[in-house]
Amino acid sequence: MPERREAGESRRAMRSDAEQNRARILDAARAALDASGDASMQSVAKLAGIGQGTLYRHFPNREALVLAVHRHDVGELVDAAPALLAAHPPLEALRRWFDRLAAYGRIKHGLAGALHTVTRAQLGDEGYGPVVAAIALLLDAGRAEGSIRPDVDAEEVLLLVGFLWRIDLDADWEARSGHLLTLVMDGLRGGPGRPSPGSGGAE
Repeated sequence: MPERREAGESRRAMRSDAEQNRARILDAARAALDASGDASMQSVAKLAGIGQGTLYRHFPNREALVLAVHRHDVGELVDAAPALLAAHPPLEALRRWFDRLAAYGRIKHGLAGALHTVTRAQLGDEGYGPVVAAIALLLDAGRAEGSIRPDVDAEEVLLLVGFLWRIDLDADWEARSGHLLTLVMDGLRGGPGRPSPGSGGAE
C-alpha cells in the first residue's frame, strides 16, 4: 500500500531527525560544559541551534543531559581502543588512546561541578569496567609483541593516569599532561634492559 509505505518513510525520517538532534545536543553540551561547568540548558540549546522545547523533549532536566554526555564520551573512549589497534602498532595505539583519555579527563573536570556526589559515584562505577577492559585490550596486544612490559595490569595503568582528571586546567594543562603521559609510556615500554617482574629494577 502506498499510504503504508509513505507512513513508514515518514517515521524513519522523524527518527533520523531525532537522532541528529540528539547528536547535535550532545556535541553542544560537551562544548558548553568544557567551557563552564555551570552551562545552562538555555545556553546548550542556543549553541545547538535548536529550541528549548526540542532540548527538553530529549533531556527532561540538566542532570539527564550531563549524564548522557558522560555516558556517550565513555562509550566513544572504549570503542576507540579496538579501532586504534586496527590502525596502529600496539604501543602507538596505547599512546593515542591515552591522548583521548586526556581529552576525556578535561571534559570530566567540566562535568564534576554539574553532578551531585552520588551521581558521580554511580558514573564512576558504570564507566570503570569498560575503561579497564579497553586498557587491557591495548596492553595485551603490546605484551604479545613485546613492546609493553609484562608485569602491569589494566587497573594499575588506570591508577597511573588518574592525574588526568586532577591536574588544574590552566594554560599549561596540555603540555603538562602530555609530558606526564610520556613518562607513563616510558614506564610501560617493554624490551631489553627492562626489569623482570618482581625484580623492582635492582639486582
